[in-house]
Amino acid sequence: MTPGTGPGTLQTGPGTLPADSHVHSQWSWDALAGSMEGTCRRAVEIGLPAVAFTEHADFTPWSLGPGEKVPGEWRRLVSGDVLTPPALDLNGYKDCLGRCRERFPGLRILSGVELSEPHWHPGRAGALVRDGGFDRVLASVHSAPAGAGFTEVSGSFRDHPPARVLRAYLAEIAALISQFDDFEVLAHVDYPVRRWPRDAGPHDPCEFQDEYRHVLRTLAGAGKTLEISTKVPLHPLVLTWWRQEGGQAVTFASDAHEPAALAAGFTEAAQMAEAAGFTAGHDPCGPWGRNAFPAR
Repeated sequence: MTPGTGPGTLQTGPGTLPADSHVHSQWSWDALAGSMEGTCRRAVEIGLPAVAFTEHADFTPWSLGPGEKVPGEWRRLVSGDVLTPPALDLNGYKDCLGRCRERFPGLRILSGVELSEPHWHPGRAGALVRDGGFDRVLASVHSAPAGAGFTEVSGSFRDHPPARVLRAYLAEIAALISQFDDFEVLAHVDYPVRRWPRDAGPHDPCEFQDEYRHVLRTLAGAGKTLEISTKVPLHPLVLTWWRQEGGQAVTFASDAHEPAALAAGFTEAAQMAEAAGFTAGHDPCGPWGRNAFPAR
């Protein structure tokens, strides 16, 4: 099948899709429907120039809430009321990556990792980056303090108002950027919005403009790249603020945990990036850089 044709193809024209720089396969512990081979096949079908398998490296155990249930596949990770994510099987991941590169020679397949709270675990995170030799390193925050332990960020909504949860999360993101340098791209700057409580009303980024701008200014000062996540589409204002605060580059991320979600929403995300003043460079697999025109 010719890339960019066939069933399920995104209607964007050949060569116009940006690379998907944040994808998970079966090598991420929480990607229960993940498949590296299936994702590569999907990438070829829709004409994607490249895909980066940025598998989870989650170092922080999570305390489960009262009555919180976990899928059967995760029960082996739970002791008492604490879920401890497993270490990334680096050898298995690399072997699978090699096989997919042989099977899909026309697709750029990048190695990668998503480091969760690496500033809390600098030794383990730094060692993994050194051992992995990854093409793309993402940093993120998925955890928040909960009593004597930690919970996944959305668990904080059980005990705290949404505004407090988001402000605490953004403060932790700023700390990550300041305290850990061994990454290239900041993942999902608005992560708590994915499970924003419905009874709180729509998330309004203007209410948190100072906090967002502080993170973006810190990120730009560190010379890092901002990810445009489409899992819950990034608000255009955040991207405008990124440029205004000196941001130089963006990547695109479906954060897919199954093949069908690859590059979801990328047509709209690319249009938003262009409107904010970012364009594709000569390398179709690389980040988009800011152009000479001001953001609208």
